[in-house]
Amino acid sequence: MAGPLPLGDPAPADGLLPGQAAEGAADRAFGVYLHVPFCIVRCGYCDFNTYTASELRGARQADYADHAISEVRMSAGVLERSGLPARAASTVFFGGGTPTLLPAGDLVRMLGAVRDEFGLADGAEVTTEANPDSVGPDDLVRLREGGFTRVSFGMQSAVPRVLATLDRTHDPERVPEVVRWARDAGLDVSLDLIYGTPGETLEDWRASLDAALAAEPDHLSAYALIVEDGTKLARQIRRGEVATPDDDLEADMYELADERLDGAGYDWYEVSNWARGREHRSRHNLGYWRGDDWWGVGPGAHSHVGGVRWWNAKHPAAYAERLAAGVSPAVGRETLDVATRETERVLLQSRIREGLEIASLAEAGRHAVAGLIADGLVDARPALGGRLTLTLRGRLLADAVVRRLLGD
Repeated sequence: MAGPLPLGDPAPADGLLPGQAAEGAADRAFGVYLHVPFCIVRCGYCDFNTYTASELRGARQADYADHAISEVRMSAGVLERSGLPARAASTVFFGGGTPTLLPAGDLVRMLGAVRDEFGLADGAEVTTEANPDSVGPDDLVRLREGGFTRVSFGMQSAVPRVLATLDRTHDPERVPEVVRWARDAGLDVSLDLIYGTPGETLEDWRASLDAALAAEPDHLSAYALIVEDGTKLARQIRRGEVATPDDDLEADMYELADERLDGAGYDWYEVSNWARGREHRSRHNLGYWRGDDWWGVGPGAHSHVGGVRWWNAKHPAAYAERLAAGVSPAVGRETLDVATRETERVLLQSRIREGLEIASLAEAGRHAVAGLIADGLVDARPALGGRLTLTLRGRLLADAVVRRLLGD
């Protein structure tokens, strides 16, 4: 299970949002995230809010779709009573955990509730995450028939011993098979990779990139391993059982990924994400980076509407109890002030290829741009047109770029 929820103010029992949330809402896209918090085993590096069967303590996986549907129905009423305009969901994302541990029919029912309560925009993107060993061809067909458009498989690595270090249970040989099944079903396909696992070499990482590219997905994500406090991996490193990830090696791995992916026709559009053409970019994740609105459904799920952020009760049993009592599952929230919203805007939008309008930066940030160009961190050509876009070196040092843009 993940660490404690963030500090914040108590959320009201009715879930109603302050007036700030409605300001400018008609001009912002709206997405829905549905968290499915179930896993067969807990990966040693994971600090997401997930639960194995032995940790459910009074909650039943078989009941979960009905609980999530209850929150979807409640959320539509909360937004309406809070004065927000009706907006169809432009994206829907099922994450976890492993959403596909639920029957495909349950996921389709949950999507149906979103459609019934909010509507789906024309061409809406509907994604589910999946482990390669959690779906078969019939499941993928059922999802496509039910309105899903995209599946994101957690490949992580093609090297068995690297997967073992991460406690991943799937056979890497299954990845091309599930990609083919998804394509046959008519779904777009993304593969998620992790680099920097203790003991992983540059050649291991090259093998994983080659295997992922051989499957010809539409989209690839490559994330550096982060060792989170409280995880099994953090304890193993502290005890000296595995090595601490090497920052220099991780930088070499990122550069190799960008080189290989660019050579195979994938364009980077966010620091850790590449796609074969704009049409295959993850629009849901772009909504996060652009500061759009989303409602997060499920235990521990976070939501954001107009600078108001809130989060649900973490344990599935506590979450279900609140819904059964007719109160909001949200247990805490914060209303971001102007300075915090600006910091988050710069932090998030600087990560995407379309970048930031330089004119939108505060004076200190605008004055920093010339130095960032001179240091090879910002691309000079788009900067001449008024937009700040990171170079490859800038992507490797994105946090340092943000600090300079904010005048820190």
